[in-house]
Amino acid sequence: MTNKPKNIGTAAETAITRTAHTRGFPNARRLALTGNKDQGDIQLTPNIIIEAKAGHTAENASDTLITTWLNQTHTETHNHPTATIGFLVTKRKGHGHTNAHNWWAHFHHTTWAQLIGYQLPTTANPHAIIRTTLDSALALLQAAGHAEDTARDVLPSVPAQEQVVA
Repeated sequence: MTNKPKNIGTAAETAITRTAHTRGFPNARRLALTGNKDQGDIQLTPNIIIEAKAGHTAENASDTLITTWLNQTHTETHNHPTATIGFLVTKRKGHGHTNAHNWWAHFHHTTWAQLIGYQLPTTANPHAIIRTTLDSALALLQAAGHAEDTARDVLPSVPAQEQVVA
């Protein structure tokens, strides 16, 4: 007997991971379940995790449910041994798995502010959530220096004394 919710989650996690691979995060990978101390669904980089939600519930999620899931993501980020950033990705209605780059990415506003280097005023709403596409979220993470430098893994390093100065 198949487990339909698990299959939906696996398909969504795979779609998000494949999208990340094409957008500067070649080492993104799905994470194994870790029991009651869940550490997220996807490790984008050693310090960034993603919680993924798909299916009809995700496509029609209320603001309250998004907040609940984002709080769950925050807890999972703290459960992960190296993660300092976590965000939620939800499947959008009408956007299939080959268009995961158009799915919603949700961040606590404090995480978003940290990524863009902005110091929030103490009067900021502690419950504010930022929503953007996964594509835009990955671009922001790249701009903030979180994308993996694949060039260093491909190109041989040149010792300092052998570098040519023009």
